[in-house]
Amino acid sequence: MTEYFHYQQDQLYAEKVALSEIAQRFGTPCYVYSRAALTDSYRQFAEALKSRDHLICYAVKANSNLAILNLFARLGAGFDIVSGGELQRVLAAGGAASKVVFSGVGKSEAEMRQALEAEILCFNVESAPELDRLNALAGSMGKVAPVSLRVNPDVDAKTHPYISTGLKQNKFGVAYTEALELYRKAAAMPNLRVTGMDCHIGSQLTETSPFIAAAEKVLALVDKLAAAGITLEHLDLGGGLGIRYDDETPPSIAEYGKALLAVLQGRSEKLIVEPGRVLVGNAGVLLTRIEYLKHGEEKNFAIVDAAMNDLMRPALYDAWHAILPVQRRQNAPLSNSLPQAGERTSEKSNSQIYEVVGPICETGDFIGHAREMAVDKGDALAVMSAGAYGMSMSSNYNTRPRAAEVMVDGAVVHLVRERETVRQLYASEKIVA
Repeated sequence: MTEYFHYQQDQLYAEKVALSEIAQRFGTPCYVYSRAALTDSYRQFAEALKSRDHLICYAVKANSNLAILNLFARLGAGFDIVSGGELQRVLAAGGAASKVVFSGVGKSEAEMRQALEAEILCFNVESAPELDRLNALAGSMGKVAPVSLRVNPDVDAKTHPYISTGLKQNKFGVAYTEALELYRKAAAMPNLRVTGMDCHIGSQLTETSPFIAAAEKVLALVDKLAAAGITLEHLDLGGGLGIRYDDETPPSIAEYGKALLAVLQGRSEKLIVEPGRVLVGNAGVLLTRIEYLKHGEEKNFAIVDAAMNDLMRPALYDAWHAILPVQRRQNAPLSNSLPQAGERTSEKSNSQIYEVVGPICETGDFIGHAREMAVDKGDALAVMSAGAYGMSMSSNYNTRPRAAEVMVDGAVVHLVRERETVRQLYASEKIVA
């Protein structure tokens, strides 16, 4: 999505607004989202799947800001949630409960009750004990719960082990070999209504073959259910389509859609997908400012005001994010776009190799390793591709208030989350006399 974050006369812009202006107005660290980029991603999905009945359920965990949820709701999205809190956010943002699927291995009774009262579209059930709990609770409320089973197809997603979810050793879903019997059990329960089948194998997938392998196994099981008299209304094939952070070459949304539709040809079930990262990841950046340049015997450090509490992905996954100067120096390469695949930004004149690190008291507090930059103290930097699992995974470690969030719409900037204050962080705490 390089057209939404681009250089103009060596100034990095979000749409029609210079990021230097945003950093000056709202301070740093600050998350910045492009409304046009968010809209474009969603519409690409809608276009790719338009030839069949479908529902695009945005995975709220990727970024749960109300402004983003509201935008997707108005575009027609449903939502994939994994907690009662996320359901409350969706409803507060104007999302329809009738378009919500509830995933997750540890749904509490309170969360189930909340979702039953809201009358969500479906519970994606992940274990036999969860079936029992949901059936009993729905019965006590005089309701019938719509359910699908999340089937674990034992397909290798070929992604980071922390975000792979479709193998036998993962905690997610029910075993493929046990699914048929569990479906029979669910169909016999008086307070459950079997409506679909769910499958999600992981995140940041960069090829279509794992998606297709999982879908083919799911379809074989769907046919076995039909032979047993259990007919499904929908197939939920999850999310996980990757984005480009560095030199990855994931399939486009159109290529992904074409592959899915090909394997579903001739099927009548409604298709549900749960994209998250691919909708928001490249639609956001994290602005930060250099506090100090520290030159050591073995390494140089650019110490910035963003930290692992603001962007956990590098510390958690050793994830790579491009880091670009907000104001490019005159000796930098003349380019109006972000780097192409495999290319690093390089400012050869007066540049040095830096570890880009935060102020938190952990050696693992870094934003990027070995980055070549020509920078000075006080310079603003943009950490790219930070729209997914950035703010949503942020914390208050070291009593650090979470960042402000803004959304750019053309030439207009909206503050969509105020920066927290330290006083807010301890307002609910009590001292014991």
